Amino acid sequence: MRHVIDQAAAWQRSGTRFAMATVVRTWGSSPHGPGASMLVSEAGRVVGSVSGGCVEAAVCALAEDVLAGAAPVLGRWGVGDEDAFAVGLTCGGTIDVLVREMGAEVPLGRLAAGIASGAPVALVTPVSGAGCLVVGGGTTTGSLGDPRADRAAALAAEGMLGRGASGLMTSGDVTGRDGATDDTACAPARELLVQSFASRPQLLIFGAAEFARPLADIGAALGHRVTVCDARPAFAAAERFPRADDVVTARPDRWFRAHEDLVDASTAVCVLTHDPRFDVPVLALALRSRAGYVGAMGSRRTHEDRLGRLRAAGTTEAELARLRSPIGLDLGGRGPEETAVSIVAEVVAVRRGGTALPLTLRAGPVHRG
Repeated sequence: MRHVIDQAAAWQRSGTRFAMATVVRTWGSSPHGPGASMLVSEAGRVVGSVSGGCVEAAVCALAEDVLAGAAPVLGRWGVGDEDAFAVGLTCGGTIDVLVREMGAEVPLGRLAAGIASGAPVALVTPVSGAGCLVVGGGTTTGSLGDPRADRAAALAAEGMLGRGASGLMTSGDVTGRDGATDDTACAPARELLVQSFASRPQLLIFGAAEFARPLADIGAALGHRVTVCDARPAFAAAERFPRADDVVTARPDRWFRAHEDLVDASTAVCVLTHDPRFDVPVLALALRSRAGYVGAMGSRRTHEDRLGRLRAAGTTEAELARLRSPIGLDLGGRGPEETAVSIVAEVVAVRRGGTALPLTLRAGPVHRG
């Protein structure tokens, strides 16, 4: 989504008219959840996706109508509809998509800046009616046309932003909650679409070997904030990792200890050094931390030796059970690029609760939730 918002802000700055189509609700199997967006410019350029290709053509037609002067529209597509096969939504789901023009009054520059800084920020759009709000960092930019509505919407959005959730919210839901003032409680209820942009998940790569290069690239492409750390200056060279956010020369355990307060459940730690002098100290810290994924590269023989060293360093059996080693899924791949794919695939499976099984072996919807 970051590239979609960056493009929207760029079009707004250049005066290009465009519509934004955003997923509002989903039922059953859907490749994208609420908040996923697609842009359609007045010249017909398309950026982003709302369905992975199933209904994009139909959404583009609605966007063209909106840019021609039609009111914002909420479209619904699903396999139960007569035109399901006509638009291609044959995968078992139903989606509602809100299509509206994003004019100069929408604070897209503020939204893009917030996302770029890594600060949690949300875009609040009424399902019916004009105006937009950007909420985050204790500030509100933009307006829904009524100060009371703005305050009520900001309260509602902050609750969703705190959970990193996107979807529909009724601003009247804040009535009677702690923090709701008299004028927010009296504001008319409005159905709002909240798109939350939480901080990017971290991918911490320790060991700047050749396998780290494609791992950093793929991790960045998936929206991670990528840090590559190695104690060897010759390996920790920024030009080797153009898509990493940070490339640092430091002992991995010292760097991790200094930044441990930034590690959370969305953080993935990948240790690729193959050297117990560096591997063991940083793994001992990572396995005790809040990191949601901790993996280490090496053969099964290396893994057994590493387990012994970690036990000697005081790592508990419960902590050792968190270690993904040898790192990655069994894809049968070879070389740095295919190995990086297997590692990232395991990171995604752990974060999303996937089985990592072929979909042909699973029953039920392809896309969960």
